[in-house]
This record gives sequence, structure tokens and C-alpha cells, in this order.
Amino acid sequence: MAPARRAGSVVVPEAPRSVVLPSGREVAVRAVGTTGAGLLDVPDDVEVAGWWRGGSRLGDPFGATLLAAHVDSRTQGLGPFAELLSARPGARLRLAGRRVGQAWAIRSRQLVRQGTLDNHPELFDPAGARRLVLVTCAPPYVAARGGYQNLAVLTAAPAGPPEAR
Repeated sequence: MAPARRAGSVVVPEAPRSVVLPSGREVAVRAVGTTGAGLLDVPDDVEVAGWWRGGSRLGDPFGATLLAAHVDSRTQGLGPFAELLSARPGARLRLAGRRVGQAWAIRSRQLVRQGTLDNHPELFDPAGARRLVLVTCAPPYVAARGGYQNLAVLTAAPAGPPEAR
């Protein structure tokens, strides 16, 4: 991908590099794909979110930008995405790339059963209305059933246009 730059009055899309959560905490973002089982290959480090490179980039005019991170880890403790479990509609986020930034406002939070998101293409589809989708594990945690049973899915809408930084 070429670095973002102003081309007239248009921002050239690029991969996100960080997200600032409603608390003000900044989380690094790196590009990820899917595993052989079709699941998102979320970074092991709870301090890093994965951006699904099959979705929309920062600055794209349409579609979903999907970010996911672990809520916690046995060895690393609670991760920053844990705050999303209590985030409310209207809370602000900021997504930034190397040369582009954009403000977002949370519109909804829902629980989805843990596993593949194939039944929820609106969460990762690079078509349709512009949206930011954040995903993390959510209670209940049942060790005998493999861990967290749900995913918290937050959808945010642009709170302003993408801007060159």
C-alpha cells in the first residue's frame, strides 16, 4: 500500500497503525489475515489489535474496518480492549495511520456467539456504509467449553472526515 497523502482534496487510504480508545489509551494496530480454520488471526499480545487486511482501510469511502484484540491473557492480564465491554454509544475513538487520522463515535454494542463471523458479513464487508468494527472476547468464560463464549462487537460511525496528519 502506498503511504497516504493529500491528492487534491482526497486522502489516499492506508492501513491503520493505532486506535485511541474512549479512555484515551492508544493501542497499536497491525495487519492480520485469517487462520486455516477461517478465524481472524488476532495478535497474541493483548496490547496489540489486529486489523483485518481484507476489509476497508483508513480513508476508504465505504465498508468496514475491522479491528480485534484479546480481552485478556493468563500471562499478560487484562488488555486495553477490555474497556470496550462497558463502552457506551456516543463514546469517541480515533483511528490513525501513518499519515491519515479519523474520529469515530460508537453507535452500538452487541454480543455475538464466539466463533466465525461468517454469519455476520456486515461486520467485515468492505462494501456498504463506512464503519469501524471493534471485536473482543466477552463473558461468560467457561473453561470446560474452551473459554469465552461470546464476542463483544462495537460498531462506530465516522465523527468527521479522514484527515491528513
